[in-house]
Amino acid sequence: MGMAVTYYTADMVRALPSDGQRNEVVHGELLVTPAPSAWHQEIVARICARLGAYLREQTIGHAFMAPADISWTDDSLVQPDVFVVPLPDARTLDWARMRTLLLAVEVLSPSSARADRFTKRRLYQEVGVPTYWLVDPERRCVEVWTPAVTFPTVAWDTVAWQPAGAQVPLRLELGELFQPI
Repeated sequence: MGMAVTYYTADMVRALPSDGQRNEVVHGELLVTPAPSAWHQEIVARICARLGAYLREQTIGHAFMAPADISWTDDSLVQPDVFVVPLPDARTLDWARMRTLLLAVEVLSPSSARADRFTKRRLYQEVGVPTYWLVDPERRCVEVWTPAVTFPTVAWDTVAWQPAGAQVPLRLELGELFQPI
């Protein structure tokens, strides 16, 4: 006799009790990861701070960090570590209206690497997120994915991002990003 498989929806995930883990769903598959490490959170904070400063100058979007509640379909709900939405969407302060991501960033952890690298990356490509950064603290690099590519560009020194409407690109020095506290 086979095991019953539950096909999760975003509403089912929203209804799960809070247990300190991150619960997401992509195409009905429940993704559960434990709380991230302190180093993971430090990198997330550094990226969000740099994006925040850049976006105060460029005024085209606003950066948020997880936890969040981003959903494009009934069977998908994700919490990118860091993401940027257009300024009008951000001003609503309503997750349900933040469906256009200008940038999604996931910082790899041992417990999230498979989901971030494959499952969530493919979802971000499917929904047309123009740029997806996969930050790898162990290798000290950033994979840059766009919707149409099969393989990423890998940044080892500096990663740049210039969304539509920005006058200048953001340049993030990876030596600074990965510098110990």
